[in-house]
Amino acid sequence: MTSDVQLRPVREDDLVEFFLHQQDPEANRMAAFGPADPADHREFARHWARVLTDPEILVRTAEVDGAVVGHVSAFPDGERTEVTYWIDPARWGRGHATAALAALLRELPQRPVHARAAKDNAASLAVLRKCGFVVVGEDSGYANGRGAEVEEYLLELPA
Repeated sequence: MTSDVQLRPVREDDLVEFFLHQQDPEANRMAAFGPADPADHREFARHWARVLTDPEILVRTAEVDGAVVGHVSAFPDGERTEVTYWIDPARWGRGHATAALAALLRELPQRPVHARAAKDNAASLAVLRKCGFVVVGEDSGYANGRGAEVEEYLLELPA
């Protein structure tokens, strides 16, 4: 599939869509490392207030034909830059995540860039690989979306 994703700065009204996107149980299971309670609107609002006011975080809304399909961001993790994305589950399988991440990477001057994904999240691993990321390690951690420890791959987009 092809995707006509456009990135733009996040607007306050986008947050309504982002909150709705994170209510999907399958999306939370696949993402694994999401919020402890996806339905907690207060925590969601606190999280996004922090994200949108932190000058070190680059976050963009992903749109297709004027409709919000998700978001993508790059954020500091210690000395490293890590990327993450969330696409509306109703829009999965259309190339939106790959297109959004590729567009974000074009905005990022620094390399390397890092990412992580649950080992069994084949779709997210495919997105990252299509964007040039390679597996450089493994880790595990408690995943709210599964209520259990989950093994994950650590990935890097080299310089």
